[in-house]
Amino acid sequence: MDGMSALELIWSGDANLFAIVGLSLFVTLSATVLASVVGMPLGAFAALTRFPGRNVLIVLLNGCMGLPPVVVGLVVFLLLSRSGPLGNLGILFTPQAMIIAQAILITPIIAALTRQVIEDLWAEYRDELTAMGVGRVSRVATLLWDARFSLVTILLAGFGRAAAEVGAVMIVGGNIDGFTRVMTTTIALETSKGNLPLAIGLGLVLIGVILAINALAWAVRGWSERHAG
Repeated sequence: MDGMSALELIWSGDANLFAIVGLSLFVTLSATVLASVVGMPLGAFAALTRFPGRNVLIVLLNGCMGLPPVVVGLVVFLLLSRSGPLGNLGILFTPQAMIIAQAILITPIIAALTRQVIEDLWAEYRDELTAMGVGRVSRVATLLWDARFSLVTILLAGFGRAAAEVGAVMIVGGNIDGFTRVMTTTIALETSKGNLPLAIGLGLVLIGVILAINALAWAVRGWSERHAG
């Protein structure tokens, strides 16, 4: 019965359900873009540059791929709270705070995977690019472009990770109805309240989004392999 009611909510285009889905996609897409702007150059820099502390940076990036979401949420909460160093921004319990928390979570993932991809390409094209006298900035741009299909897959992986996150966004967003309530936090709340149709409906949509992202990543990978061949 609950499952049928959940499907009815989806097929009928329930305004509340799709408002939550829309906010979730906006927050996650924004966080993924922000994380890519920071993570991809950072990963490429770590792959192509030798500097003191490089190994430490690589270890940190790899280690932070498994950051506990609730810890990230707590750190962002402390930074954005009134007594925190960024409290004057006044964005705690807003979608902006949720975007920041998700971006922090997935930036190490994007940076670490980008570093590995670019490092592999650099090993393949080092002699050629060096002989051509390609500068450091142009070298980064060239390898990022060459790795564009792999990087799209990395971004999709980061998006999927952010879309499924609940702990950090619950802490910094406050799960405010109609303002910061996203799919994962709504599922947790509505399940505790016994409102299973909405929880199941959102769960089905979330699973659909994750499956679509993974299917897209697989398709991009297959297309890039055919394109390369």
